[in-house]
Amino acid sequence: MTSTAPAKTAPAKSTAAKTGAGKTAAEKTGAHTEEAAALIDDARSRIDTLDDRIIGLVQERMAVSAVIQEARITSGGRRISLSREMEILGSYRDALGRPGTSLAMTLLELCRGRA
Repeated sequence: MTSTAPAKTAPAKSTAAKTGAGKTAAEKTGAHTEEAAALIDDARSRIDTLDDRIIGLVQERMAVSAVIQEARITSGGRRISLSREMEILGSYRDALGRPGTSLAMTLLELCRGRA
């Protein structure tokens, strides 16, 4: 015999629970003073703005890379230039240290598109 009762699902968290509404600024940030919490809130807001800009720039980079790849393929070349990718890896490593190489690899992977 099968049950016709609807399946139970976990209740959705309220917007207040997701955003930490109802908590003091110090509780939301882990700071021990309201002054430090305000500074952290401001800095986090700046980081969110920077992240939005970075995402936009990555999307723009992906579009430009697609144009380059299309031109290269149309002219009979390969989709990817490994020597160019090595230049980019070196540039990021030189500017940001070893983690820069990982960042550059991720960007290159995003910008390669589909084979």
